Amino acid sequence: MIRILLAEDDAVMREYLARALERSGYAVTPVDRGTAAIPLIETEHFDLLLTDIVMPEMDGIELAQRAAELAPDLRVMFITGFAAVTLKAGKTVPQARVLSKPFHLRDLVLEVDRMFDMERATGI
Repeated sequence: MIRILLAEDDAVMREYLARALERSGYAVTPVDRGTAAIPLIETEHFDLLLTDIVMPEMDGIELAQRAAELAPDLRVMFITGFAAVTLKAGKTVPQARVLSKPFHLRDLVLEVDRMFDMERATGI
């Protein structure tokens, strides 16, 4: 089963995202901030880091950079409502995908599915 680490500081958004991904067959571990994600990345295996960019303590870009050091194979997808931050995310973490808010939960699931369907199809 594909494991997703979800870092989102908004409790309602975190719950909706986790529920939608779990209903689609993904195992989701939700955390409320980037600093809570780091110890999990250090001790557990995840296939995807799904993170908001704007969060207190440690933003999603910093989290993704730290995650890349700890788990180089971890894929990253950012979710954000700020277009300027989206541009920075693409430059700072070039392999990451960015999903801009607002989005429908169906769009999120489809984007995650695409990331892993491509992997299955190419054997990556």
